[in-house]
Amino acid sequence: MPKNKYSAGIILLLAGVVILLGKLGLFSFLGSIFWPLLVLIPGVLLHVLYFGRVVPAVALVPGGMLVVYALLFIACNIFGWDALQALWPLFLFGIAAGLYEYYIFGSSKQKAVLMAAIALSVFSLLFLILALMWGWGIYVIALLLIVAGGWLMYGPNRWSFRFRR
Repeated sequence: MPKNKYSAGIILLLAGVVILLGKLGLFSFLGSIFWPLLVLIPGVLLHVLYFGRVVPAVALVPGGMLVVYALLFIACNIFGWDALQALWPLFLFGIAAGLYEYYIFGSSKQKAVLMAAIALSVFSLLFLILALMWGWGIYVIALLLIVAGGWLMYGPNRWSFRFRR
């Protein structure tokens, strides 16, 4: 009988601690931080299943997409969801990563898959540059224009023009 009391006491103690931590918001905090693992784990699992020869190579397409998206979500959790305004082209890159993995590890090396992966990567990079330029990047462009204008006004050509007169 004393053993049962001790076990019941531990269960009641743990239940009380779990309820208290839940009311203090620990579980909602952990859920808000670690929820991208629910996207990352299936992506990694698809890779493990492919390399374990359980699923075909085409499973690497959603696997690569899920891994890239989970990393994007983790970055947004860390830096804030406003970062998604500039990082949205990485959704295209996720598709490109999955297609590239399929091209590399698949049995048939189809050029169309490689070309689609390259095209999506290029578009993703271009859109990422444009999205970054739209925000703080406009200051970089303004600074480059100022430097270029100053160089044209006071650069080496101005001095060589003076000596020709």
